[in-house]
Amino acid sequence: MKQGWESYIAYGRNTDKSASRLIKIGNIFGLATHLLYSRLTGRHGLASVYATKKLVKQIKTIQPDIIHLHNIHGYYINYKILFEYLNSTDIPLVWTLHDCWSFTGHCAHFIHQQCYKWKEQCMECPYRRVYPKAYIDSSKREYDLKKFLYANNRNMHIVPVSHWLLDFVTHSILQDKHLQVIHNGVDIATYKPNDISENHPEIRVLGVASQWTKSKGLYDFYDLRKRFDEKELTITLVGLTKQQIAELPKGIKGIQRTNSMGELAALYADADVFINPTYADTFPTTNLEALACGTPVITYRTGGSPEAVTPETGFVVEQGDLDGVVQAIEEIGKYGKEHYSAACRKRAEEHFDKDKCFQKYIDLYEEILSKK
Repeated sequence: MKQGWESYIAYGRNTDKSASRLIKIGNIFGLATHLLYSRLTGRHGLASVYATKKLVKQIKTIQPDIIHLHNIHGYYINYKILFEYLNSTDIPLVWTLHDCWSFTGHCAHFIHQQCYKWKEQCMECPYRRVYPKAYIDSSKREYDLKKFLYANNRNMHIVPVSHWLLDFVTHSILQDKHLQVIHNGVDIATYKPNDISENHPEIRVLGVASQWTKSKGLYDFYDLRKRFDEKELTITLVGLTKQQIAELPKGIKGIQRTNSMGELAALYADADVFINPTYADTFPTTNLEALACGTPVITYRTGGSPEAVTPETGFVVEQGDLDGVVQAIEEIGKYGKEHYSAACRKRAEEHFDKDKCFQKYIDLYEEILSKK
């Protein structure tokens, strides 16, 4: 919008205020119906017929120069109807991939089961009972439908958010599309180091997630708590539910959510180390927020998560290797956070400034339109 573009955002649920013109897709009844249909049939993304047809009419009215997709799974849109319309037009399509759902017959992440059927033909999905949960296996039909729809779109530009994800896309049903990695970015004016230098004997550890589950490493923090005396190390976790907070082991502080990005940034800046023990992720922005606040990162070697970290800004350890996490914490404690802070901030400024990342999208838009 700063560059004179008009912006419309179509969304299914949960949006903040925006300067863009907002278009709500469907309603809570349609969402519930879609979820039920997906569970009973395994045909995820194929309900919400009326809501999607209404959206298509709105798109026709707007006549956009570019259509940019993000996650279109989540029980709110019918991707068959959407792509049938897109394939009938010459409107360029940019699709940012945040997970793997777009090229599999069902799942958003397949790493736990090490399932690579999507390279040839999805069927008998081992992830059927994982999001999007289903009681019937329709992975073959879903895979074939996606393959057919994508083959009929000749103006599709795929943007994986990490090189890790790009590697999978190059072996998928999207491999013949234009592919370009653009990393996620963060607001480095909000996420920044604090100006207060405070001496404290303990190492302050922070963990942040939008939803804490086993795959996000919640219980690894429980085990980590046992490895240190409370006077040596404190742990604060942000994003927990009330029930999770009530069940936390002694010595872990839980916060449901912060009231603003500034409040969250202050937590990052106050921490000595940010730990991200995730078992399934594509390119988590929490790592970037920590770096922007001058806080070194310890992450598992999961997905694109290691791409944010260098030896000067943190440590990458193998999944579940708590001994490795402990060693990394002790190494950071040995040299002090100050040893890493400047490099962390510099890396965020050079590679993950949201304005620089957004400019790459603007450049892509302009390149696409220049060829029309």
